[in-house]
Amino acid sequence: MSQQTTIRKLAALVNTPVEKLLEQLAEAGMEFSGPDQVVTSTEKVKLLGFLRRTHGKAGKASEDAIAPKKITLSRSRKQELTVGGGKNRSTVDVVVRKKVTLVKPGAGDSAGTTAEQAAASGDDERAEILRKLEESRQRNLSEQQRLAEEDKRRAEEAAERKRKEEAEAERLRLEAEAAAAAAALPAEEDAAGRKPGHGHGHPKPPPRSDDRGPKHKTRGSHAMVAGVEDDDSAARFAGKLHLSAADRARRTSGRGKARPTRRQAEQSRSGTGFTRPTAPVVREVAIGEAITVADLAQKLAMKGGDVVKALFKMGVMATITQSIDHDTAVLVTEELGHTAVRAAADDAESELLAHVEEIKGETSPRPPVVTIMGHVDHGKTSLLDYIRRTKVATGEAGGITQHIGAYHVETGKGVISFLDTPGHAAFSSMRARGAKLTDIVVLVVAADDGVMPQTIEGVQHARAAGVPLIVAINKIDKSEADPSRVKNELLGQDVVAEEFGGDTQMVELSAKTGQGIDELLDAISLQAEVLELKAVPDGRATGVVIESSLDKGRGPVATVLVQQGQLRKGDYLVCGVQYGRVRALFDENGKQPDSAGPSIPVQVLGLSGVPDAGDDFVVVEDERLAKEVAQQRDAKRRETRLVNQAGNRMEDIMAQMGEGSGQLSLPLIVKADVQGSVQALVQALTALSNDQIRIHVIGSGVGGITESDAQLAATSKATVIGFNVRADASARKVIEGNGVDLRYFSIIYDVIDQVKQVASGILGMEIREEIIGTAEVRDVFRSSKFGAVAGCMVVEGVVKRSKPIRVLRDNTVVFEGELESLRRFKENVDEVRSGTECGIGVKQYNDVQPGDQIECFERIEVQRTL
Repeated sequence: MSQQTTIRKLAALVNTPVEKLLEQLAEAGMEFSGPDQVVTSTEKVKLLGFLRRTHGKAGKASEDAIAPKKITLSRSRKQELTVGGGKNRSTVDVVVRKKVTLVKPGAGDSAGTTAEQAAASGDDERAEILRKLEESRQRNLSEQQRLAEEDKRRAEEAAERKRKEEAEAERLRLEAEAAAAAAALPAEEDAAGRKPGHGHGHPKPPPRSDDRGPKHKTRGSHAMVAGVEDDDSAARFAGKLHLSAADRARRTSGRGKARPTRRQAEQSRSGTGFTRPTAPVVREVAIGEAITVADLAQKLAMKGGDVVKALFKMGVMATITQSIDHDTAVLVTEELGHTAVRAAADDAESELLAHVEEIKGETSPRPPVVTIMGHVDHGKTSLLDYIRRTKVATGEAGGITQHIGAYHVETGKGVISFLDTPGHAAFSSMRARGAKLTDIVVLVVAADDGVMPQTIEGVQHARAAGVPLIVAINKIDKSEADPSRVKNELLGQDVVAEEFGGDTQMVELSAKTGQGIDELLDAISLQAEVLELKAVPDGRATGVVIESSLDKGRGPVATVLVQQGQLRKGDYLVCGVQYGRVRALFDENGKQPDSAGPSIPVQVLGLSGVPDAGDDFVVVEDERLAKEVAQQRDAKRRETRLVNQAGNRMEDIMAQMGEGSGQLSLPLIVKADVQGSVQALVQALTALSNDQIRIHVIGSGVGGITESDAQLAATSKATVIGFNVRADASARKVIEGNGVDLRYFSIIYDVIDQVKQVASGILGMEIREEIIGTAEVRDVFRSSKFGAVAGCMVVEGVVKRSKPIRVLRDNTVVFEGELESLRRFKENVDEVRSGTECGIGVKQYNDVQPGDQIECFERIEVQRTL
């Protein structure tokens, strides 16, 4: 709407001074006090009439001037439009202005057209506007009529085209049926046979062409040949000539719908499209020793989340990337409605098994394998040294054997292979491994010490392995030796000597003087003859790893015991998860033999890594088979390790959470010279764990301490233990820079003692309460100063005034506090000993009664130990 007009604005609009305009308004009879007053439209018209009369122009009556004939209204509207998009986006302002003129109808002649009224009033502007409006209306009307005619014409053309297509389709269908009938007629005539008039064997004349019908049918610009079978491309483009009844019904019924795609059409013709199953699909799933949840879901054709949900319902917590064992996979497969079967063995393992079974030949006698067992420091290595005529025990750290030693000795009774096992309790796995490899066990017992724990363990290992036992009673040269005591103590282990009516040979000897050594060798030879030990001396070798280590100059070194065949230099062998080619063979004396036969221990160089002690080795034909077998075994071991780490049951996890709430941890890294020592150390140190502290070996291995071991210890704040190994220069730099705790050992006793001390320091101090005295209340006296004073007799220990006390009534604690006074007669004393009467005042407690007991105790700090 238009804004209000003041006198000042009106003066500027008509280009007249404000004072003159005020004078003119006053002369026209309108009084204004200032130039900022508002002038209405009526006042403007009145001023205009006054000025016309003043200047001699004839005007209409005042009432006509006061009441205008027309009113013009103006309105403007502003909008914003967004043009373009992205970087070219811009905003445009659009202003729409609208002007409307309203005319008051006259009181006289109202008839006639608007144009005539405009002409009569002489308003040319209004007449021009009305003319333009009329032209615009006519243009819109003609445009609408033209569009309606075009729509009608298009509809008629579409209807005509549809009618023509239907007629053409009907005509083509009739022609196709006629062509099919014409093609079937010659076949029926040939099936009916020749006519009698054509029995002379002349060839049948060719059929005449039908000139009555058109030879080609034309549709548009494409010509289609009738009576000729089309190929696939022609059938695709002109397929309507060869439609079956079902296809024709499907196409005619689907008219008006979306045309199917080429893939859908191909699936419809070939019958390979998806059909909804009418019953649940039961799949047969092959499962190996371990399988990941994702692979199992893929074999079941299910989502991984559904399999994980089923595992959770069974109580197994496993993610989609974790592995589960065979039994768990079978259970969840059957739970989901499918059938589980065990997967076939690996191809490489099957090929290796067949390769080993092929090793056959004539057997011949072989030397016996004898294992020396017994308690620590009973003379096992000294006995073997006397037989070998060497001095090995003096070179051992601490004089004790800490890994298996393998030797073969040529004696007057023949060749004998000896295995020397450690006697310390930590090397139980070594002794068990030695018992499994051996033919005969020689149990060494000191005549002055008798049967000890490792002696009993040796008897148990021999029985578990099912090998005969020979008892060697050593150190009979000592004055305190008592062989009868040893024999009687062995009776408690069901080891009965031959002189007592049993079947165990017992030989008294001295490894220092050599007394009885020949009798022991005779007993071993006799037992070997009874066993009739035989093996195949030729062919590819098989055997067992006794010990393994990592040498800085020679690489992985494995001490093996050949059980069958001949092990030669250059053979390819697979040993557990390691493989390689034999580069060199060494015996116990450092010599390099060309080959090693049955029951002969040798050192092998050339493996890809350090094998585990106790692994079997097999010589194979080529490196390819050895590598495949080793890789498959490594993958299977990794899957088994992942299964052990993952898939815990909820009950186990809750139990672990409850156990480890207040448990401390001591991380360790163990490096040793041989694999057997690593195994023994890890087992012995892990066994030291209890409810308060958990000893966790985060890393172990064979060989020197490397920089990676030092980095691991620095990040995990672990203690590094080097057993007969040392750290290299780069590792020492990392250890010194990060303050890593590094400790070297050569005796396993010291390792266990040091770890106990470290663990005890982590556990800290424990506060214990120790009762130092007890007093019995005989009577109670009332004192104005101390209240109730108990007359007591100290019945046990000593009662001290500075220590806390408890008041017991019927062996139940009723109060715990301090002593306020302790008197002997009338004197204050610091302590009262047993059998002495005293007066006791309990601080802030007056309910002491005769018959109560006052217990005095003290709190002491005790170092926690393992």
